[in-house]
This record gives sequence, structure tokens and C-alpha cells, in this order.
Amino acid sequence: MADMNRLDNLDAWLSWQMQLHPKAIALGLERVAAVWARLGPASLPFPLVTVGGTNGKGSCVAMAEAICRAAGYRTGVYSSPHLLRYNERVRIDGEDVSDALLCEAFERIDRARGEMALTYFEFGTLAALDIFVRSAPDIVILEVGLGGRLDAVNLWDADVSVVTSIGLDHMAWLGDSLDEIAYEKAGIFRPGRPAVIGQRDAPARLRAEAQLRGSLPMQLGREIDWSLGDGGGWIWSAPSGERLALPEPAMRGPFQYDNASAAIAALRALQECLPISVNAIRAGLQRARLPGRFQVFPGSLTWILDVAHNGEAAQALAANLRAFACRGRLRAVLAVLEDKSPESIVGPLLPFVGDWYLAQSRDPRAMPVEVLSKRLEGALPAPAAVLLSDLDAALDAAEAASEPGDALLVVGSFTTVGAALRRLDPGRGDRG
Repeated sequence: MADMNRLDNLDAWLSWQMQLHPKAIALGLERVAAVWARLGPASLPFPLVTVGGTNGKGSCVAMAEAICRAAGYRTGVYSSPHLLRYNERVRIDGEDVSDALLCEAFERIDRARGEMALTYFEFGTLAALDIFVRSAPDIVILEVGLGGRLDAVNLWDADVSVVTSIGLDHMAWLGDSLDEIAYEKAGIFRPGRPAVIGQRDAPARLRAEAQLRGSLPMQLGREIDWSLGDGGGWIWSAPSGERLALPEPAMRGPFQYDNASAAIAALRALQECLPISVNAIRAGLQRARLPGRFQVFPGSLTWILDVAHNGEAAQALAANLRAFACRGRLRAVLAVLEDKSPESIVGPLLPFVGDWYLAQSRDPRAMPVEVLSKRLEGALPAPAAVLLSDLDAALDAAEAASEPGDALLVVGSFTTVGAALRRLDPGRGDRG
């Protein structure tokens, strides 16, 4: 058990949690189930939406949250990872929770766990749910951390489950094929409850697993759909014949229509207990923001930040770059985690990027820059790549090489984008 006199601040709690379990990632529900049985209620006192997927889940969560808040509901949201401050992971009514609230929750979990060794993510997930139960929001939205079936958030039965997309990522834990990954993601679906699939060409196994579990599939291109409007905007449609004329989402990219469609479908499935007007949906779509997803900082040098860390996300980023007007040269700073495929990230971006700066972030799981360079030998022309072991040095070098009208893309992971955010938006603070 933690020394309560020593753990008197959030930084101390987080540092201690990182060392509590021998593995950084240890999938399974047994530990969180045992602790929650001593800590929280068997059934949650609010409607619950769980959102998983390879890409798009953060955007889907942000849109659902914004729509609910526009409708006047008090929301609880748990997401991961964070960019700058751990507090970003737990939000109540759109605001990050305080250090004090997190520390109080951590103390309760530490007492309830006894000698049970929890991972960093499990500790945080239990803390978020403990805070939500005590704060009594009108709706809670949980973002899956990794996979679905064995992820800690899957301990609780969602009223609606969403899988935004399936792609090749986290293969060391989820499997080497799309079918295997679909099976793991489908683990959040529940019998007799809606299972929203936000991908037209999702692997067939995802829908098949929803049906095997007795869930009610609502898949994009089948039960739900969207189309562009004739006079601007877009139309969301459902089998009931409902058609909603909506404005473009504030978040950039054609793929955001898919994420918005999934968010709307999830909330429409809760219409009886959580009625939401069309005007609230419109307002929420226009208010939703998500830092680090094609986040643009304009100026004489334009900064573009994107956490894309797999091939599918890089393709979505490329679509945004195609529509982005850059007057000068585009440079990119890339740093990735050791379990990622840098080749799949770089490939879609090659037509847009003139110079590459390869680096290593401070994340304990960061890929060493020498390994990153070796992996990309065949993908990048040698003169186009600069190697710097320190990420801040790489950002400095890329910025110094730029001229007015140029743009600088920072990409590859949350920690990579976080380093750029610290210099562009220093008032937001920083905490592991």
C-alpha cells in the first residue's frame, strides 16, 4: 500500500503508479473487477457509452461530449492518453478534474486494492469511474485504451458501444490480422444493446461478433448513413426514416463525417432516457475540438500537430494535407513509439513533406532514433532526413530551417505532439 504521507500530490501518485505493476501493459479484467467490487456500485447510476476503435475514437468521444453539453446535460468523459496534463483524462462538464479530486480517488483505490498490483491505466480507469459515481453526471462516455475485450473500461456494461474503425495497430497485444483485431474490439458489445460500427468497410468479423453476442448492430452504410447536402452541410440518416440536416463538423477531414455519424447514432440510441434536439446536435458538432488532431497554429511559420501513429491515421492526415494550402515548404518532425510501424506513417505523407527530422521523444517506450532511421532507410531519400536524438532539438532545427510561408508538421505520437504543444501553448502546463 502507498505511503500516504509521501503521496501528497498528483505527481507523486503518478510516479508511484508507474512502478506498482511489473508490466506497463497487462490486459485483463480480473484486477479491476476485484478492486471495484470493494469500491463501487454493481450498476452505474448513469447511462454509459463506451467508444473503441483503431482510429477516430477520440474524435467520436469529443463530438458526443459536445453534443450532450449543448443539450444541457452534465457529462463525464474518460479518455487517454493525455497530451500535457494527466488531468485531461478525466473531464466533468467539459472541464479537466482537479489534482485534489484525482488524489482523493487514488487514495480510495489504494485502500480498496489491498495487495493487488494495478497497472497505471487500471489505476486511472478506476479513479475516473469512482469520480463519476460521486459526481453524478447525466451521461458518462469512456474511451477504450487498448483493444476492447480485455481493456479496463470493459469492466462496466455500456448501454451503447461504439467501434469507430478497425486497422492494424497494437498487434503485439491484439493480433496480426484485421479479423483478430476486430474480435478484440468487438468485446465491448453487449447483448440486447446497440453496437455502433462507424466504418463502412469494417472487417466482416466485427459485425458477425456483434450478432454472435446478441447485440443490435448499427453500421455505417447499412443501418445508418450520411451524404453531403446539395446546398452545403451534410445529411445524417437512420432506418427509421429520420434525416438530419447538419453543418460541417468543426474538426477537419472527410473521415470526421464517419465519426460524427457514429456519435449521433450512439446518442440517438439513448433518446428515451437522454433526449437531444437537432439544434443541440448542430451546435455540438460546431463546438467539438480535439487538440493534436490536425491542430493548426497559423503564423509566419504554420505549425500542424497530429498524433497520427499508424498507417490509417497517416492516410487521414494526408487527406487533410491535400486540402491544406501551404505557400512554402513543408517540413516534418517525426518521433514514434517502439511498437509502431514508422514506414506506414511516412508512406502516405511523402508527397507532401520536403524534409524530415527524425527524433526520439522522452516517452519510456520511444523508438530510439537510430532504429527509426534504420527502419526508414528504404522509405526516405537520405538527404531528406536529419537525425536528432532529442525531440526538442529536432523541433528547434526544423523551425530554424524554415522561412516565412513554410509549414512544420509534428507527427507520430501523443508525446511527440505534446512536446510541440509545450512550446506553442506554454500556459497549459505539463504533467506525466
